[in-house]
Amino acid sequence: MPDALWFTDDPKACKLLAEEPFALLVGFAIDQQVTVQKAFAGPYVLKERAGTLDPRALAAMDLADAFATKPAIHRFPGAMAQRVRDLASVVAEEYDGDASRIWRDATDSNDLRKRIAALPGFGEMKIKSLGAVLAKQFDVKAAEELAPDHPTLGDVTSPEELDRYQTWKREYKKAARGA
Repeated sequence: MPDALWFTDDPKACKLLAEEPFALLVGFAIDQQVTVQKAFAGPYVLKERAGTLDPRALAAMDLADAFATKPAIHRFPGAMAQRVRDLASVVAEEYDGDASRIWRDATDSNDLRKRIAALPGFGEMKIKSLGAVLAKQFDVKAAEELAPDHPTLGDVTSPEELDRYQTWKREYKKAARGA
């Protein structure tokens, strides 16, 4: 297990992502229409503001103020507060509050894909990216088949590699728009 996942600029947030499985899921859930750094700093800020990252507690809370307090956790605080609350509810109800059970209890890659796809806000790209992180950073065998062949956050093990990944991603998107 890594000591930190270097997906943001705050070392405390990076450490939290590696230590708390639900923090990792929250980062992925809100990783859209904001920078990677902003999305993955979000779980740390949410924990500070809400006082917890326990899915059972978060599922019972109104997270709107925690997300909207300036600086906002996300550019769409209301929608992302609801998404995280929905995510917390799924983890609390289906996995007894233990997010790691999503991958730890998966019988194979198909089962893991199904479990991740059932999470609020997780489409094919997030399934692949989370799969890459789980396979490459946490040695989750069931996730290996989910990881794509191209670079992902799973390949990021330092702030320098985050910069390289983001450069690759910008060039990839630019080429895709031109095609």
